[in-house]
Order: sequence, then C-alpha cells, then structure tokens
Amino acid sequence: MTGTREEEILEIAGEIIRDAQNNVIMNLRFLGPAMAALKWEPRIGTACIACNGAVVFYDPALVIRRFRSEPNSIIRLYLHVLFHFIFRHEYEYDKKRTEIWDLACDIAVENVIMEIGLYRTVMKSDAESALKLKVLKDRAGALHAQALYRMMLVEEPSQRETEDLTRLFKRDEHFLWTPDETLEVSLEQWKKIAERVKADLKSFSQGQSDSDSLRAALEDATRERVDYTDFLRRFMVSEESLHISDEEFDYIYYTYGLSTYGNMPLVEPLEYADVSKIKEFVIAIDTSSSCKGELVEAFLRRTVSIISDADNFFNQYNVHIIQCDSEVRSDVTVRNNEELEAYIASAKLTGFGSTDFRPVFSYVDDLIENSVFCNLRGLIYFTDGYGVYPSSMPDYDTAFVFLKDDGQAPEVPDWAIRIVLDEEQVATA
Repeated sequence: MTGTREEEILEIAGEIIRDAQNNVIMNLRFLGPAMAALKWEPRIGTACIACNGAVVFYDPALVIRRFRSEPNSIIRLYLHVLFHFIFRHEYEYDKKRTEIWDLACDIAVENVIMEIGLYRTVMKSDAESALKLKVLKDRAGALHAQALYRMMLVEEPSQRETEDLTRLFKRDEHFLWTPDETLEVSLEQWKKIAERVKADLKSFSQGQSDSDSLRAALEDATRERVDYTDFLRRFMVSEESLHISDEEFDYIYYTYGLSTYGNMPLVEPLEYADVSKIKEFVIAIDTSSSCKGELVEAFLRRTVSIISDADNFFNQYNVHIIQCDSEVRSDVTVRNNEELEAYIASAKLTGFGSTDFRPVFSYVDDLIENSVFCNLRGLIYFTDGYGVYPSSMPDYDTAFVFLKDDGQAPEVPDWAIRIVLDEEQVATA
C-alpha cells in the first residue's frame, strides 16, 4: 500500500465497510431502500460510531480494531445501525430516559439480527446473548424496544447487569438522535422507508431472513403514532358557550363611547361565542376475560383526564360509561368533573365473559330513540378487538381503541376508526 498511514487506515476501513454492505445487499435484498438512505463517513480520532439518520460517522481505526478482533462484527454493526432507523428508534428520543431507552433499543435490534440468523453475523458472544434474551423475554413479555423499556423502568437493571447488557448488545452511540440535530432524512422519510422494507420483505424468498421479530418491529415502525388528545377532538360538537367573543368585539368604539358619553359604550361586548366542546359521549369498556383490568384502568384514567379538561368539555355534559362483554353489564352516567372523578375512583369491572360488540350499539341506539342523547357524536370502544362487530354503520362516529404491547391489533369494519396505542402513550398522551 502506498500513501500515508492515515490514508491506509481510511482505505482499509472503507474496504471493510463496503464488504459489509455487499454482504447485506446480497443476502437481505429487502433492506436496499434503507441502505440507500445512509451514507458512511469517516471521522478520524472520534473513537465511536454514531448515526444521525442520514450519515453514519465512524472512526476508521475503531472499525479496523473491531474487524481484527471479530470479522463478523462489522456486518453486525451495519445491520444494527440500519435497523435502529428502520424501526424508528430515534422517535421522541428526547422524551425518554435515554440511558434505558438506548439499552432497550440495542437489545431489540440484536434480537432481530440473531433471529434472522445470517451466517456472517454470528459472533462469539451469541450463546451468552441468547441466554440473556430468554431471561429478558420472560421478564418483559416481548423483546421489542417498548416492552423492554417499560420493564426496565420498573425493574431498573443494576450497574452490573447494565454493564453486561451493554457489553453484549451495544454496537453504536445514540447521541445524534436528539431533535437538536438537523436530520437530512426525516422521521417521516424513515417511516416510508420502513413501509418499503416491509413490502419488500413480504415478496422476499423464505429462508434465514424469515423473522417474526423483524415483521413485528416493521409493523410497529409503520403504524401511525396517534396523539390521543387530538383524536378525541373528532368527537366535539359545536354549541354556544357563555363567554366574551374577542373576535367580534371592537374595543375602539367601545372605549370611545365611554370617554365621550360617560357610561354609554357604543358597542356592547358579545357574550356568546360558538365554540367546539364535547357534550355527549359514550365510553364502552370491553370487560371480557381477555382484557386485563390494569390496562382498562390505564385507558380509562387517560380518557377521563382528557375529557374532564375544561377546554374540551362543557361544565355540564352527558357521558355514559358502559361495561360490556357479551352483554351490557353496567351503564354509569356522569354529568360533571366531580362525578367523573368519583367514578374512576370507585369503578369495578364486571363481566369477564366472551366478547360481543353488538349489545353496546343496540343499547346506545335505544338510548338515542328514548331521547337520552340529543346529539351524540362519538363512541369509543376500548377492547382487544376479538369479538363480533355490528353489521351496519351507526349514526355516530365510532372508534375501537386497542392497547397492545406489540402494536398489533385486529382489523375493524370500514365504518369504524382503528386506533392502536401502547401503554406509554396512554400514560403520557
């Protein structure tokens, strides 16, 4: 080799990375769109590897050292960085406890790579990693990042455990995931890339790349993140609310009249303004045996905290909270914030049979016929989704809300809205 030592290091490291790229594209062609979105750029002397969603900045000397220590580690690194952004792990990074989220994401990515089982990604530590993954799955219930993150927030790993997990699963640094960084490839663009990867994976030949964890992670990466507060605004109904309408009030004429004629303003303030707030609403709770009580309570508490906000609801309203499994078990009407708070404090779930959605809709239709509702706009049904749906569309907007660890949920009829939330969204939405 000719040239300076620095040039030699750059050339060798570049060859190692190109070899990793070629290996990935030859064996996992469905990753092509994601590979095209990332550029690799050397940064001498940084002693780290980090990506901002468009460029992977790497220390050439570090790449060479890792390759010499374990040749397969660079292909593993390449996939590791790629999957972080395909799975959109940088999403709302600033809202997470980053040291725990970093570890959860690294574990989730490595689990997918190991499950794919590509020959040149196998590493010496994989046997130890597999044992750790089995223990973590038993504790967290799943090995995707959200499940691991929630588990570690509750059962925070010790320093020794953190060091072990970091040694086994960490490949890169995540400090460039912060929103302060200007990303050339946006979150929305990575979502589109993930959708393309998911589509290409379906047509890819079955074999070593067949991974349940990969498919589940792609489903989660491509689903819409829903702002639950904004979603509830779909059910607002316009009605007059008593307050001064600043937009229709001219202060110039008003003050001119007071100054010229004493206590005779030329224009009276308009006390009524047309505003959009929620007045009538139905919350249906699936109490079948498949819906866990703590999940129902989390959903109900979050919904109540949103709708009891003075900006969203009138002071007096008509909200029915209906519990149902295969039949309607209870219907509690609340008319103000105090009654809502009392219900959430004392509510007990009843039922726990099979799931049938039809009784709730028949029951609500009867309430409408009997003038219990004047202008019902919305019904939200919290469920796991496995039940019998009505065959016809109701006269009011309907949403089925699923709380799922893995982001998966059954399809709903064409006339219904399908919302999938995870526990963290319900707790902080």
